[in-house]
Amino acid sequence: MSDIDNLISGFEMLGDWEHRYQYLAELGEKLPELPDALRVEANRVKPCMSQVWVYAQPDPQIPQNIHFQGDCDTSIIKGVVALLIKLSKGKTPQEFIDLDIDHLFEGLKLADHLSPNRHVGIYAIVDVMKSQAAQLINTGANTA
Repeated sequence: MSDIDNLISGFEMLGDWEHRYQYLAELGEKLPELPDALRVEANRVKPCMSQVWVYAQPDPQIPQNIHFQGDCDTSIIKGVVALLIKLSKGKTPQEFIDLDIDHLFEGLKLADHLSPNRHVGIYAIVDVMKSQAAQLINTGANTA
């Protein structure tokens, strides 16, 4: 079972959407504080209605893997950021780029439960994260 399928299965066990929203909010609350130095335009997800920042760097423990940090000013979207960061753990930048995020969002049924603007915003977050992963590859920042 893939990491995405595991996340979908875990999400399905939560039952109704009230519990799922609560879970997303709790995930977001567990994100480490994003340093102010990383809250810059280059890390901001501009198409998102919320204020969202994501930042990619080589994992300090395993430099060939990617490590994301992020934050958002709304709890549900912050939870989505946390979910994406969780999904990136233990992956190289290319493995993250290759993830089938459509499968994840379809399995979670996010489109059915988020406004169209929020839906566009979460895909914008994914686009920024994948772009940052590609930048790490292009600069050779992940080669150990």
